[in-house]
Amino acid sequence: MILQRNLSVSTRGRGTYDITAEIARLVRDSGLHTGLCHCFLQHTSASLILCENADPSVRRDLESFLGRLVPDGDPLFEHTDEGPDDMPAHLRTILTKTDLTLPISDGRPALGTWQGIYLYEHRTQSHSRRILLTLMGE
Repeated sequence: MILQRNLSVSTRGRGTYDITAEIARLVRDSGLHTGLCHCFLQHTSASLILCENADPSVRRDLESFLGRLVPDGDPLFEHTDEGPDDMPAHLRTILTKTDLTLPISDGRPALGTWQGIYLYEHRTQSHSRRILLTLMGE
């Protein structure tokens, strides 16, 4: 069986947003016992990450690292149509990922003990983000 579901996530600006429970609910509601859940973020200035879920300092350190690697307002960037965070947001997305494929086992995402699924917003303003889930299995 193959199913598709949509998930909308509202952000309050740059940062990580835990979407583990929402993804788990959609997997559970699909009725699939074993298979795969492919999550695809339909945007170019945010990403999906599988990250440590117990200590928020991991995600803060990730933000510090990317802030140093791709700073807002860098004069190197020509593409600034939507502000000084525009091109850095696109680069952050390219350096991370817009999709994740998760195994489904016993009707739920088979995540490790310390793994969580996060939408990582790279823009400083709030946005509504869309994630398309394709669920395959039996």
